[in-house]
Amino acid sequence: MNFRKQSTIDPVPMQLAPLVDVLLLLVIFFAVSYKFGRDEQLMDISVPAADEGKDRSRTSVGEIVVNVKAEGTLVVNGLDVTLDDLLVKLKNIVSVFKDQAVIIRGDEGTDFKFIVNVMDACQKAGIWNVAFATKAPEKAPPQ
Repeated sequence: MNFRKQSTIDPVPMQLAPLVDVLLLLVIFFAVSYKFGRDEQLMDISVPAADEGKDRSRTSVGEIVVNVKAEGTLVVNGLDVTLDDLLVKLKNIVSVFKDQAVIIRGDEGTDFKFIVNVMDACQKAGIWNVAFATKAPEKAPPQ
């Protein structure tokens, strides 16, 4: 005699509600991160052209972009900062990330002394990986 009950386990249908939640969170995350990345590129700064310059439409995660406007104003993450504030921020970041990179986006009309001040702040903070943002030169129309 067989006293055991023969039962089969019914397959559980796939739950869509958690998948939709995760998908919506991913969409929101990428939309917000795209917006903040584009804000750095859309400031009223016209970087100089260089033969090897490239137009970058995206920034990498973790890049520090220091924007230097024509009148010498420093902008980091959309906020105006002083040179002393920038130095404090850079020192705090370097204490956590030793090989942090900094990209300096200087306007073509910016006096060189403002760029040198930012480079000096990077040096004081211990940042050795400094790059300058440029754009590709505009091609002359064929005549």
